[in-house]
Amino acid sequence: MSQQYIAAIDQGTTSSRCILFDRDGRIVSVDQREHRQIFPKPGWVEHDAKELWTNVEVVLQRSLQKSDITPDQVAAIGITNQRETTVVWDKETGEPVYNAIVWQDTRTDDIVRELAADEGQDRFRHICGLPLATYFSGPKIRWLLDNVDGLRERAERGEVLFGTIDTWIIWQLTGKHVTDVTNASRTMLMNVHTLEWDDVVLEALGVPRAILPEIRSSSEVYGEARGYLAGTPVASALGDQHAALFGQTCFDPGDVKGTYGTGTFLVMNTGTEAIHSENGLLTTLGYKLGDEDAVYALEGSVAVTGSLVQWLRDNLGLISSAPEIETLARTVDDNGGCYIVPAFSGLFAPHWRSDARGVMAGLTGYVTKGHIARAVLEATAWQTREVVDAMNADSHIDLTTLKVDGGMTADNLLMQILSDVLDAEVVRPMVAETTCLGAAYAAGLAVGYWPDVETLRANWHKAAEWNPKMDSAKREHEYHNWKKAVRRTLDWVEHEDADHGDKV
Repeated sequence: MSQQYIAAIDQGTTSSRCILFDRDGRIVSVDQREHRQIFPKPGWVEHDAKELWTNVEVVLQRSLQKSDITPDQVAAIGITNQRETTVVWDKETGEPVYNAIVWQDTRTDDIVRELAADEGQDRFRHICGLPLATYFSGPKIRWLLDNVDGLRERAERGEVLFGTIDTWIIWQLTGKHVTDVTNASRTMLMNVHTLEWDDVVLEALGVPRAILPEIRSSSEVYGEARGYLAGTPVASALGDQHAALFGQTCFDPGDVKGTYGTGTFLVMNTGTEAIHSENGLLTTLGYKLGDEDAVYALEGSVAVTGSLVQWLRDNLGLISSAPEIETLARTVDDNGGCYIVPAFSGLFAPHWRSDARGVMAGLTGYVTKGHIARAVLEATAWQTREVVDAMNADSHIDLTTLKVDGGMTADNLLMQILSDVLDAEVVRPMVAETTCLGAAYAAGLAVGYWPDVETLRANWHKAAEWNPKMDSAKREHEYHNWKKAVRRTLDWVEHEDADHGDKV
């Protein structure tokens, strides 16, 4: 039999990729294609769902062709995806009824405040593990039903289908209307205890059950692909951060991974029991392998980290390429008293404040562009520290090692700052594409390509590590100043009819 591979499709916020992996978890081939970002109004972010699918088809074919791999050499297809992004399409024609509404989109702020009303942002947290926020899919569905002519009536007649991006791609590949527990756990519509759509939340949001996909495990055969890879099992789906947790082999309770890209997402494996956060984190699904018990996680999402570097490059012009920030930041020994809190569209975990807006605090005539560059990197580290503190408090497990991945981990200075700020070891793996790797691992397990998770654990290898060098007194002094800067961001956006204390 010819050499077999696993194909992992990663449909992300800015691009679609396909990576082929061999049995050692090594990358054999990769292809990537960017798609348009559509900004119809301030705070609105959309994608063309048909463009996303077209790009997925292209990268799938090209990744095989680049390495002269034939379709019959692909043992299974795994899927990982940008989460919460919402698509509704016609059941018969497959035509989207509207552009996909992206996870960053804040148009549902009024809906969220209306749902919170007197009960506050935690109204459904005991059911779905999530606070009320514009981030999640449920309010986006509600917005579409309220604002696209005739859509609610069509939805109630079962003529349209909803999906997050995993569901959209699986439907295109196989014709099956399914999602997995990790993506379903990000809609705000799934009960995290029963792993089923919840009637109480559906009724409150006015979402007809008929449009929702079937919830399945993260690792099983959903159907066979049509088209270029006809007959190949489509065998996994994991939201991107859950896939990274799996790809980093964080299989034990207390294991934590951090993915550093446009935003930063920290996820802690909490085992087979859901831990409800008292500290502003999300209770979410880690993964579910076939018929095995679901594994839960705590997640802290930071909206702006890598995109802050892009802002420094594109909006301020202080650097001409993202990697230059490390060089610029190394021209100084510290931040010069400058702190940047990038609450461009509010603060995510652990604050959940949509009224916050970004600040640059502590400015004096002494501050140079080097200090600003350093403060940009430190913003990522301090936001990580806030989330890790919350994880430690909720789980009663102190972080000792953070496994990192994503584009920002190429910045060695940032990795050292992270270690200093967290007072913990920071480790970067040999295969940095852990999101795709996790989707590949889950698909491979489903079809027997890999026998068990211990085999996957043996594939994981450390590429680099950083250990803390910062004096503890300086660490706490800097953290104190960071918290002062965070307080300056709050209550910037005022809603006359909403109490600040209840805002998400």
